[in-house]
Amino acid sequence: MEIKNLLQAIKVKDLREKILFVLGVFVIFRLMANIPIPGIETEKLRAFFQQSQIFGLLNLFTGGALSRLSIVMLGLGPYITSVIILQLLTMIFPSLEELYKESGEQGRAKFNQYGRILTVPLAALQSFGMLTLFQRQGLISHLNFPLLLSSILTVTAGTIFLMWLGELISEKGIGNGISLLIFAGIVARFPINIREMILTFETTRFFSYLLFFISSLVIITGVVFITEARRNIPISYTKRVRGMRLYGGFSTYLPLAINPAGVIPIIFALSIMLFPGMVGNFLSGVGNETIANLGKSLSTLFQNPYVYGILYFILVFLFTYFYTAVTFDPKAISENLQRIGGFIPGIRPGRETAKFLHYILYRVLFVGAIFLGLIAVLPSLIQGVTGIRAFTFLIGGTSILIIVSVILETLRQIKSQLQMREYETF
Repeated sequence: MEIKNLLQAIKVKDLREKILFVLGVFVIFRLMANIPIPGIETEKLRAFFQQSQIFGLLNLFTGGALSRLSIVMLGLGPYITSVIILQLLTMIFPSLEELYKESGEQGRAKFNQYGRILTVPLAALQSFGMLTLFQRQGLISHLNFPLLLSSILTVTAGTIFLMWLGELISEKGIGNGISLLIFAGIVARFPINIREMILTFETTRFFSYLLFFISSLVIITGVVFITEARRNIPISYTKRVRGMRLYGGFSTYLPLAINPAGVIPIIFALSIMLFPGMVGNFLSGVGNETIANLGKSLSTLFQNPYVYGILYFILVFLFTYFYTAVTFDPKAISENLQRIGGFIPGIRPGRETAKFLHYILYRVLFVGAIFLGLIAVLPSLIQGVTGIRAFTFLIGGTSILIIVSVILETLRQIKSQLQMREYETF
């Protein structure tokens, strides 16, 4: 059915132009991902990204741009981080919360503008931190001040340009532009991972590869199931008479997603996990022996796979609840239902409805949080069991979660636009 809708969309001139526009932006993105910043040798970086789990996952989100130190090496990470920070600040500043939730389209546009502005200093700081870290690790040669400054400005401009391309896709293309660019980066790594898989294939490890592919199918099935899973809450509407017409008197459902936070908690937890390692690497280069030893101990601690896996799982679990608390407001939903005459059978409108929604949400969210935590540490588990490193990030739960979510959401938008055109024709 979805393939039929896609083929039908290609036949419609307007939708076909939107799809071609998105594909054209993908080509520009991939070209930029292969242009290195000035004065950088990228050969020494390959082994580093193969050894580091956190940087390997960051490289996955950028479509390999980080390992090449390209002009878009940060991808859309700073922009996503800025939006997350602003959403978290809505819990501290009531005026910002009002702007985000209650000011309509104009308020939402202003909130997004704040996110764009915050992206610039975040991109500059992150590019400076990355380049300094790579220099301390001996992965790139020392950059003098003019070259370092030009590199920071180039990388920051690359991030802003990617952000602009994402917004262009949302405006003139189809689907969410930011999500589609992340999707394009992940999919672009497929041929490279397949090539690595073929080159490293060993017949003596046939059963490990078999277990690997069975795990892949289980992961993909689980991700699709959880992404589409909903807890439907019955909603009824009272009958109302307006003029000579009778409204209401019907029933529907309020769908609560098992995983309402999407992949955001994983991205935010990844940022937190990256910070101690970067601090440790900075401190290890300090002249003071005590501070240098402290930095080395901190770096070593976060390179331990068990410490890394446990902390990563806990952070993803907690951020799933935290982010959902920011973005999902049972009280607002209860008030909207009461305003339009809707109610949950057996539950009083108003405060009781908000309590019921809160109770159901956090019971359902427990399953989603456990699922996201497992998805985050799954590549490490699979690698430990099978001993196969190549191709791990390809079937990693995080990448599959993003791919499935983006494909399903884009197909829904295509379907809705096709239906809208059918209504207009009718």
